[in-house]
Amino acid sequence: MNLLALESAQPGAGNSTLANPRLEALTTLRFFAALHVVIFHLQVEGILTGGTWWYRNLAGIGYAGVDFFFVLSGFILVYTYGGPALDSRRFWQARFARIYPAYLVSLVVAAPFFFQAVQTNYIPFFAWSQHHLAWACILTLTLLQSWNPQAALAWNPVCWSLSVEAFFYSFFPLLLGWTKRVSRGRLVVAIAACCGISFAISLAYLLVHPDGLAKVNSGETTLLWKNILSFNPLIRLPEFVAGMLTARLFLTAGTNRRFASALVGVGVVGLAVIVLCAARIPSSLMSPGLFAPLYAAIVYGLALRPRWASLLEMKGLVLLGNASYSLYLLHSIVISSVFAAASFLPFWPRVASAVIAGLAASILSYFVVESPARRLLHPRKAM
Repeated sequence: MNLLALESAQPGAGNSTLANPRLEALTTLRFFAALHVVIFHLQVEGILTGGTWWYRNLAGIGYAGVDFFFVLSGFILVYTYGGPALDSRRFWQARFARIYPAYLVSLVVAAPFFFQAVQTNYIPFFAWSQHHLAWACILTLTLLQSWNPQAALAWNPVCWSLSVEAFFYSFFPLLLGWTKRVSRGRLVVAIAACCGISFAISLAYLLVHPDGLAKVNSGETTLLWKNILSFNPLIRLPEFVAGMLTARLFLTAGTNRRFASALVGVGVVGLAVIVLCAARIPSSLMSPGLFAPLYAAIVYGLALRPRWASLLEMKGLVLLGNASYSLYLLHSIVISSVFAAASFLPFWPRVASAVIAGLAASILSYFVVESPARRLLHPRKAM
């Protein structure tokens, strides 16, 4: 999950760089990142737990899809708004129109499940919400839940990443000005420093193990310091800044396609190595610092638009990419509900029906909620 707020590579809102072309391949890539989160939840929720060992490894680290969205978000925002001036008010208006309507709809859809779970207390990460229900609701509605490590997964658990993105948006105008002052020669060093900071924080957790040595590799969702490591906006900030700096490098270094495929290849091979070795890597080291440089390489490479990337620009894939924000927000609720309701079906048709329902709900939300809300809340003015 941003996701994630999941950015659309479309200049034209606010003071954007209007000369920049749309990066449809990156829009499609959002869908594959969201799909990674989907298969993670299919495993966590016990719907699809089998498969080959490498698939189990891949599904087990599906939360890394959110790391991708943070890097991509920083990249696309600089790519879109990195011109000579930024109207902060219009930028924040555009961001609100982009994320909040669909976010609010997801909370409405998740409300029956959440409030029933709080009453019955059968989900551990809702325990804090049970005793502080009003605060859990206020924090979630105001996109502040990730600042409280015990409330981060309240209501609709995937929404924690939108709380983090809201923090990024708040400081984006300031961060944008700073990235413009980083010289071209220092951009790569600055990107590496951001990734190094993220990895150092994760390594410190492994070495100090504040939740206890026995919990270092635990998948528990109620550990105080593990939740801070996973959800705190300040700790997640370096990967967003790494994406911003990658965009500055892209905008200043030219668009030579010669290295495009190599960059994508390095990123994909690096991710494949992590997947193959996932069972041997402590979960706390599966950090943004490990994934961010690989995601930055892939995003940069695809932004160069190698010829083969046209395969990722097919209309059907771009549509799924555009709907990926709603897929991220709604998939867990829709898929688990349909899977439970379709108990009369054989296993694989049951799984397929649930996943198709999640995709259909996301496309419907994109056309019925996201697009109309953006037109209503942030109509484009003549530039």
